[in-house]
Amino acid sequence: MAKTKEPNTLADNRKAFHDYFIIESYEAGIELKGTEVKSIRNGRANLKDSYGEIRNGELFVRNMHISPYEQGNIFNVNPLRERKLLLHKAEINKLNGFLTQQGYSLVPLSLYLKKGRVKVNIAVVKGKKNYDKREAMLERTVKREIEKEFKDKMRY
Repeated sequence: MAKTKEPNTLADNRKAFHDYFIIESYEAGIELKGTEVKSIRNGRANLKDSYGEIRNGELFVRNMHISPYEQGNIFNVNPLRERKLLLHKAEINKLNGFLTQQGYSLVPLSLYLKKGRVKVNIAVVKGKKNYDKREAMLERTVKREIEKEFKDKMRY
C-alpha cells in the first residue's frame, strides 16, 4: 500500500501507518451534512484518533473531528458526531469477520474527493509492537541512506 498523497486528498491519518499493519483497505462513502462538506473541503478535518465500528449491520466512524464551518451558523453540527459509512452489505460482513478476530481494528486512513464526493479510505489494521515500529524506522533510515549514496555516486 503506497503512502503517496493524492492531489484530491483532504485529510490523512499518517499515524496509522506508523502504529498499525494495514491488512486490507476499502473505499467507502460517508454520510455528511452540507456544512461538514464545506469544512472538509477547507481542510478542517482530523482523523487522528478516529476508528470504525459495526453496529446493527451498519458501519460507523467515531471520533473523526470536522471543525464547524465558519459561515455555517445554525446549520453546524457536533464536530465529533458519529458518521455513517456507506459500503455494500457483503463488504460490511467481511469486515465484521475480521473484527471478530483478536487484535484487528478499523481505522480511517484518508479523506479524499472522487467525482465531487467525499470518500473515506478505511482499513482493517493490526497493531504493531514497539519492536516492529523500531524495525520499520530502521528500514526507512537504511533505504534513505542508500538512495543518498546512489545520488552522490551518480553526480561523479
